Amino acid sequence: MEHVRRVGLIGDVHTEHRRLARAIDHLLALEVDRLLCVGDLADGPGGGPDVDLCVELLESADVLTVVGNHDRWLRDHEMRDLHDATDPDDIGPGTGDYLDRLPQTIELSTPAGAALLCHGVGSDDMAKLLPYDRGQELRHNAPLQALLRNDRYRYMLGGHTHKRMVRTIEGVTIINAGTLYTGHEPCCALVDFADLHVAFYDLEANVASLSERIPLG
Repeated sequence: MEHVRRVGLIGDVHTEHRRLARAIDHLLALEVDRLLCVGDLADGPGGGPDVDLCVELLESADVLTVVGNHDRWLRDHEMRDLHDATDPDDIGPGTGDYLDRLPQTIELSTPAGAALLCHGVGSDDMAKLLPYDRGQELRHNAPLQALLRNDRYRYMLGGHTHKRMVRTIEGVTIINAGTLYTGHEPCCALVDFADLHVAFYDLEANVASLSERIPLG
């Protein structure tokens, strides 16, 4: 299990290779220990060659990345009637191999406790946790309840909903990285497990600007 103190967290990519490059450059300039990405490289405004470019960027920066549901659908030739779906025939063979190798989850050690990098909630890439979920929505969220009962992780770093979020539920702090997707408030985040804060950076035009700084529970 890799130990980290400060990580750069990148949300759902959805073919946005230019914004991905900006996020990588910005987070590396903040001197993070590691860059992390929650997946969903496929299905966005760009085509297969843009997914290829995203993979090149992630590999060249040695970004720890998990598989998203859109990546899985692309490789399984499912849900290809979606708006902005990536054509499986348009990605390079190296991109296909890369997507096939992506794990569902990655465990990390931090000064504040164990962290789990995933796409949805735990190993379920379709599970959602939204900032406004309360009561029954939380109790009936089976993947979330399984994660809480596991009592292994202090933090979960995920995506899927495109909603940036930091919230603590029964002792587990969930951090949603948001997304790079155009029109969905594109952002990236710095998670500091030593100083105990999350900083979100808006990614618009050619700059990354600090949006909010949230204490970690």
